[in-house]
Amino acid sequence: MTVGDTRLALDAPPGFADTAFTGSPRLQELAETLTSASNRILLFAVSDADLRRFMAGDPMEARRYMVAVTPRVLERDRVTAAAFEAFVSESLRGMKAPPPPGADLRKHMDANPGSQPLLAELLREPEAVSILQGARLPSPPRSSIFAEEKPAQYVLSTTSLVLLRGKALNLTIHAAFDSPADADWIRATTLRWIEDLRRLNAR
Repeated sequence: MTVGDTRLALDAPPGFADTAFTGSPRLQELAETLTSASNRILLFAVSDADLRRFMAGDPMEARRYMVAVTPRVLERDRVTAAAFEAFVSESLRGMKAPPPPGADLRKHMDANPGSQPLLAELLREPEAVSILQGARLPSPPRSSIFAEEKPAQYVLSTTSLVLLRGKALNLTIHAAFDSPADADWIRATTLRWIEDLRRLNAR
């Protein structure tokens, strides 16, 4: 993958596949809904199982997926440490403090309807910052006043801002949140993805 004049190695985490080879406009449109038009999409990956479903013409579950982008305004520049720090500050501006460790994440999301509150800071280094956010999805309307109300649904996402070979990347992972295992998975996968990309792009 070329970003500006720099070649970067970008791989999806184990168990996921980059969808670029499919050439599917539908998958491209889905990826574009996950980021601002001011970013260029470098990679959109879905689970191997979802890719098999898509290739067979079946609906994807889309419980877990990820996207890597770079800001178009910085794409052709060599991003300095100071410029990256400014990029991080601008990207995370307005974030409120996360709940204390061990807090009930669902209760914290319930207390912040209509937003994606910060749930935890996963990593903060000069060349990599990663945060965990979550949200409670709006409840679907009942089909009738006698219909049973469905349980609330929650989603998690991580945003990781990483400086690789002088290029600023934004890595985002999305996952449904049904149990603490989902939170453990997204934390571990996020940190492993950052480490893998650093290793692949080490000089």
